[in-house]
Amino acid sequence: MKVNFFNESDINTRKYEKVINNVFKTIGGKKTFDIIFVNKDEIQRINKEYRKIDKVTDVISFANCDDPDLPKSKQLGDIFICVERAKEQALEYGHSEQREFAFLAVHGYLHLCGFDHMTPEDEKVMFGIQEDILVKAGYKRK
Repeated sequence: MKVNFFNESDINTRKYEKVINNVFKTIGGKKTFDIIFVNKDEIQRINKEYRKIDKVTDVISFANCDDPDLPKSKQLGDIFICVERAKEQALEYGHSEQREFAFLAVHGYLHLCGFDHMTPEDEKVMFGIQEDILVKAGYKRK
């Protein structure tokens, strides 16, 4: 698994990049995707433009191909993570920033892979896979 990082925020993200790279080493594979770290204003702009929701969010994913009948590219898509929101959520949830960034990256990755949580059944499947990946990488929920 190859993750390309782009930091468009004012916060140094190197330590989070290392965490995320380590998480995806546990998954393996030949796919690639981009993670773009952004600030609150940018994630709110993206959320408003593409989802018609005018508020800050923590993570947004854009898959390169949503059509199951088309061949999948090796480049899965883009994941935008709001650095400020992730840091706030780590405090709110009482766990480390590293766990929060790992969680958001895995959550976004699963969306790129076609998983969703719109129904209770889908949520159970997606969140189960998500938790398995995080536990395997050493980020068990408290």
